[in-house]
Amino acid sequence: MHAYMQAELHLLFTDLQICPAGDLMDLPLQAIRRPLGKTRSNDQDKVQALMESIQEIGLKEPIDVLDVDGNFYGFSGCHRFEAFQKLGIEKIPCKVRKANQNTLKMHLM
Repeated sequence: MHAYMQAELHLLFTDLQICPAGDLMDLPLQAIRRPLGKTRSNDQDKVQALMESIQEIGLKEPIDVLDVDGNFYGFSGCHRFEAFQKLGIEKIPCKVRKANQNTLKMHLM
């Protein structure tokens, strides 16, 4: 691995911490910013299948969210997020990790 990539990975993982109050939180959907949501489209068959699964057994895997200065950013779990929206469920289980602005910028690249 190149030295610059090692440095970037080290920065990413040293700046990323699991929230001390427990890493799982139920967050309101409207509190989660989805900066890449407008650039990607979801597979609607997958969203529908997730909706059915969520209604039957609940959500198996929380989405990952970054907490940057009190603002929440979601970069994964796009299909799960949309399924919750379409089902009208206001809060979604999240694994929240504290991060700084540098980590956020790396996710936006």
